[in-house]
Amino acid sequence: MKLCLLTIRSFMLTLSLILMAPGYASDLLPTITVDQLPPEAQQTLAAIKRGGPYAFAKDGAVFGNYGHTLPAHPRGYYNEFTVRTPGVAHRGARRIVVGAMATPSAEYYYSDDHYVSFQRIQA
Repeated sequence: MKLCLLTIRSFMLTLSLILMAPGYASDLLPTITVDQLPPEAQQTLAAIKRGGPYAFAKDGAVFGNYGHTLPAHPRGYYNEFTVRTPGVAHRGARRIVVGAMATPSAEYYYSDDHYVSFQRIQA
C-alpha cells in the first residue's frame, strides 16, 4: 500500500512539474488572432504595444499568475491590462496579460472571465 501511494505521489509531482514548465502551458492554451478579439481588446493591445496611455490606473500592474493558468515564470514576468467592457462602469472581467513585456519575445494572453481561462493572442 505504501509503495502504491509513493508511486501515485511521484506521478503527480512529475506531472505538475511538466505542466508548470515554461512554455508548456502556453502550448495547451487555445489561440486567438488579433482580428478575432473584441474591438475593445484590439484597442487595449494597440495601447500596450505603443506604451500607453492606458485607461485604468492599475493597468501595467504585475499579474501574479496565482492560478498557474499561464506558463510558470518568476514574479514580475507578467503584467495585466484592462479591456473595457461596454455597459460596465467598473473595470469588468476582461484583461490582456503580457509576458516579457517590452521585449521582442513578448507574449500576449486574453481573458474574458477574470483570469479563469486564457487564450494566447497571435500578435
